[in-house]
Amino acid sequence: MKKGLLALILLPFIFLLSGCGGDPVHDDLLNYVNKEMKEAGKLESAAVSAYEGVSGANYTDDQTMYDALTKDVIPNYNEFIKELDSVNIETEELQNIHEIYIEGADIQFKAFTTIKQALEEQDPALIQQANDMLADARKHIRDYQNKLDKLAKEHDVEIKK
Repeated sequence: MKKGLLALILLPFIFLLSGCGGDPVHDDLLNYVNKEMKEAGKLESAAVSAYEGVSGANYTDDQTMYDALTKDVIPNYNEFIKELDSVNIETEELQNIHEIYIEGADIQFKAFTTIKQALEEQDPALIQQANDMLADARKHIRDYQNKLDKLAKEHDVEIKK
């Protein structure tokens, strides 16, 4: 009789405690933003900064760009993609959004390797192809960011930029 009474008293508390986390997407988002994506963010930033330092208004010559691509941009971006692939995600909603990021990152990586090839072959058509790939990658990454922000808002998670 005492065991039955104890079970009746404890059972509601067990459900109450399991309900404290409540929203698995909320918890997954917090883990994703605060832990899982930390290292990936650093690697991406290093690669993109290195590329921006030798492209556009910062372009000086092909050799400088080639050196940056081979020594900094491509190796860091390759590590970034490996890190993205290893991210632990628990919920389908977040996984679907993360896949958009991976797709954009893959396109951007191919663009960087295409620029390297274009410099090796001195092929302007390859540069144009790479620029188109970079534009496509930006669309994916913007789509990822918008969907991540929307999911965060729906699940009461604030993402600081």
